[in-house]
Amino acid sequence: MKRSMKRIFLGTGTLLTVLIGVWFFIPAHAALKPGDKAPEFTAQASLGGKVYTFSLADALKRGPVVLYFYPAAFTKGCTIEAHDFADAIERYHALGATVIGVSHDDIATLKRFSVSECRSKFPVAADTDGSIMKAYHAVLPMQTKYANRVSYVITPDDTVLYQYSSLDPDRHVANTLKALQEWKTTQKSGGINR
Repeated sequence: MKRSMKRIFLGTGTLLTVLIGVWFFIPAHAALKPGDKAPEFTAQASLGGKVYTFSLADALKRGPVVLYFYPAAFTKGCTIEAHDFADAIERYHALGATVIGVSHDDIATLKRFSVSECRSKFPVAADTDGSIMKAYHAVLPMQTKYANRVSYVITPDDTVLYQYSSLDPDRHVANTLKALQEWKTTQKSGGINR
């Protein structure tokens, strides 16, 4: 009996990993679709361990924004995804884009995460009350404290260009870069700003 009880009462980090693993097989849905208006937000964020206030409106004045939600700092999938975004940051910058990650984690945790896992390449914002996750319909089903793994590309006119939902971190960078590249090509050829 004691042995089975030990298996049941895992640490919270392990429990989160198990829950995320279970939800990996449940389809994720983001309610915001291409063409929708992106909700404005400001939040405490950290870049390279330095805390500041991130404003989506200010970031969009400089170009498109890749806004990605992830369940929790320092978990396996979220670490992989942060490394992937950090490795690709120069490609985003070449396309004029800003990258920002958002989770429910507190700012003290994100100060460490921004240095170690984001490699001081892009900011991560604290959504401790879940208001940003809710506005973007990026709440993990059945574990509403956590964000689902959802990535958005938002154009400077506050429009959602692209969204991708998958708890598997592997395609978020490739897919958002492709959406940005296609948008940039459309801009050069005189297309609309979407």
